Amino acid sequence: MKNENKIKLFLVDDDAVFLKSLEMEFLQHADFAIETYATGELCMENLSHSPDVIILDYLLDGIDKNAMNGIETLDKIKAYNPDIPVVMLSGQDKIDVAINCMHHRAFDYVVKSETAFIRLQKIITTIFRYQKMEKELNWYMERM
Repeated sequence: MKNENKIKLFLVDDDAVFLKSLEMEFLQHADFAIETYATGELCMENLSHSPDVIILDYLLDGIDKNAMNGIETLDKIKAYNPDIPVVMLSGQDKIDVAINCMHHRAFDYVVKSETAFIRLQKIITTIFRYQKMEKELNWYMERM
């Protein structure tokens, strides 16, 4: 498959081991074009690469304590392009953290665990089903 037909996925996490394992899982199980970033700042610098989906860590302060956290990065992504689906990812399983992410317009929230990759795959499938239905609805509405 040509690169322009692949789903472009940004993975943003300050945990290098988790980031690499997530990248390997996606490359092994699906045909994605993947870009990985250790900070929200690096992600923001590369938004012109037009990601289809961004998977974004909640904390992002493992490398630089002054780095933007996931919520700040999410807000900047949504200011840049509100249509980019962002899935928040965190080791925290607190409901208030998940709710906060949703208030900041995250598409979904996933807790880092053994099943995180499977959940992320299902969410990405849902995102593209939703976008396809939206396009079909718009096409239909234009013809009425």
